[in-house]
Amino acid sequence: MNHFPQVWGRPRDDVYGAYDSSYLNSIGPNTHTSSPIVTGTSVLAVKFKDGVVIAADNLASYGSLARFTDVKRLRTFNQRTVVGFGGDVSDMQYLDRLLLSLDIEENYSSSGHDLNAQNLHTYLAKVMYKRRSDINPLWNQLLVAGLDSEDEPFLSSVDLLGTTFSSPTLATGFGAHLAQPLLRKVVGDEANVKSVTRGQAVNAVKECMNVLFYRDARSLDKYSIAVITKESGVELKENEQLEGQSWAFAEMIKGYGTQTV
Repeated sequence: MNHFPQVWGRPRDDVYGAYDSSYLNSIGPNTHTSSPIVTGTSVLAVKFKDGVVIAADNLASYGSLARFTDVKRLRTFNQRTVVGFGGDVSDMQYLDRLLLSLDIEENYSSSGHDLNAQNLHTYLAKVMYKRRSDINPLWNQLLVAGLDSEDEPFLSSVDLLGTTFSSPTLATGFGAHLAQPLLRKVVGDEANVKSVTRGQAVNAVKECMNVLFYRDARSLDKYSIAVITKESGVELKENEQLEGQSWAFAEMIKGYGTQTV
């Protein structure tokens, strides 16, 4: 009996003839990911007068299947910054390892300077642009939230092309369509940031997470939320549950399933 794993489940050579393994030979160009399979959906963030609030649900979808329900998509960096990941989960794990190695390197540095949120955003933008230039992009959109060199609230995004964008409110995925209008009602522009309290920002983000759970088929009712301030650093809660849901509005929706009018 042949015990080699490569022949398990194949017909016996002495009965059916030698197995044709020519198809296993790799001939042709190297290929890279062109369609992510396991993905995370929206990441939301909003500035307020003392810091930034950022949130993302804990779901990683395998195509349209809600497969992994305990995937944390917010990562803390040196108690001044939180990075929120949308998009491909395997690329998120690669970036997480990259940030961990950077954090270790910074901790052993004798320069006496820490990387702030703005520095980290610049670093990630360079990484994403380099991978895009290699025609091997990381299929993610990132939100970087935290404090800049002057301890002022900082919020910016970078996508798989290395394109960067800053705003008082940001959202990735479906949240860019559904959550952004709601967040902009609270913080319209940079001039309004100083008048927004922590409570208002947290409540706005939680309301948006509720809306996304209603409307986004790739979302979940369990989420992570972080608040970054100068006084307390990063306050991260990873297993929050949505509250106050009501599906009563569904009774008024016509056009789906068997219904009597």
